[in-house]
Amino acid sequence: MRGSVTQRITMQIIKPRFLPLSVERFVSMLLPSACALCGRHNAGLLCSSCRQRYTTHTAARCLRCAITVEAQRAICSQCIVQPPAYDASFCAADYAAPIDSLVRALKFNAQLPLAAVFAERIINAVPFAAVSDAGLIVAVPLSSQRLARRGFNQAHEIARHIARSWQLPLATAICLRVRDTEPQSSLPVSERRGNMRGAFTLMRGDAIRGQHVLVVDDVMTTGETLRSFAATLKRFGATRVTNLVFARTPTR
Repeated sequence: MRGSVTQRITMQIIKPRFLPLSVERFVSMLLPSACALCGRHNAGLLCSSCRQRYTTHTAARCLRCAITVEAQRAICSQCIVQPPAYDASFCAADYAAPIDSLVRALKFNAQLPLAAVFAERIINAVPFAAVSDAGLIVAVPLSSQRLARRGFNQAHEIARHIARSWQLPLATAICLRVRDTEPQSSLPVSERRGNMRGAFTLMRGDAIRGQHVLVVDDVMTTGETLRSFAATLKRFGATRVTNLVFARTPTR
């Protein structure tokens, strides 16, 4: 799966740089490690038991916003009444304990190896048919102020692993957050949409025009950040926007 975008100054093709899988597994077996959730000895950061328990879903989710719904392949009532700018969303886990501790560890404690785990679980949760025509991947950008304080964008750290796996262009310099908005988690639901109004812009609209764009973020709660970002992408010519998030609040 490859996109048609070729602008070299705004894109980078992520090529595999890891050891062959069999060698990588052998090396990981030799190094002491523990599951980040249960603490049991494990070759990776998340053991198979915790992966199965916390990142494998059987519940039905809205095809548009990934909220829990009653029937498989259904669209929730809110997305019917007020369709969001994005077209589809997929998540790897519920944003609830203990998964929320992993999200905080990546975002606030700079546990960057977790980004690869998040990416792997997102990839596992997405049907290939839903993204097979995608042209590029973008991470929800941080404001320059917040990026300077944190030192990294957790969404970008996740996105680069997905881009490498799917061999898609990763847009790194075309999407900007032009307002240093209040953290959505600190605001009541009624104020979140207004908080994100006018928050994003694009430097190079031609890079996404006519493209199915995959948007990566770590968490989706009310969806207002992703709604605003998708609206910006659509305004600059994206034909379809699909959200790929690690954790999603299961209910509103």
